[in-house]
Amino acid sequence: MSEYRISRNFELGETEVQSLIRAAIAARDKAYAPYSKFKVGAAILCSDGRVFCGCNVENAAYGAGICAERGAGMQALAEGARDFSAIAVVGWRDGIEEQERGLSYPCGICRQFLNEFTDGRMRVFVARSTTDYEENDLANLLPHSFGPQNLDD
Repeated sequence: MSEYRISRNFELGETEVQSLIRAAIAARDKAYAPYSKFKVGAAILCSDGRVFCGCNVENAAYGAGICAERGAGMQALAEGARDFSAIAVVGWRDGIEEQERGLSYPCGICRQFLNEFTDGRMRVFVARSTTDYEENDLANLLPHSFGPQNLDD
């Protein structure tokens, strides 16, 4: 079960965004990245206020790794949540000072995965810290997306 929660009638103000980013940072600390040393954490906010976290997990067979964003999404799905409202993503190598950190946007596979569980208005927060982040929405990060609506008759 999710250990994080944002009020059911949530408005994503600065306090809620910072809480979501803190959850992603905590998840990043649990990442398994012995090869690249690049740890990523993600926290997904669902429409019911529950927050689910994931971290990247590398594998000696490089292509078998799992991204943090999909890990968080799988946690949500395993708990029955299927309506994603927002995600916070953080990623950097250990020992990098905050001002030197880049922004780690979700890869294309993760963007497509997230698209399955939102209407494109999902807010995406990519952060260096709780106070230094960029905000976008999934539709801007995945323009002209292919989704369930394309399969409707």
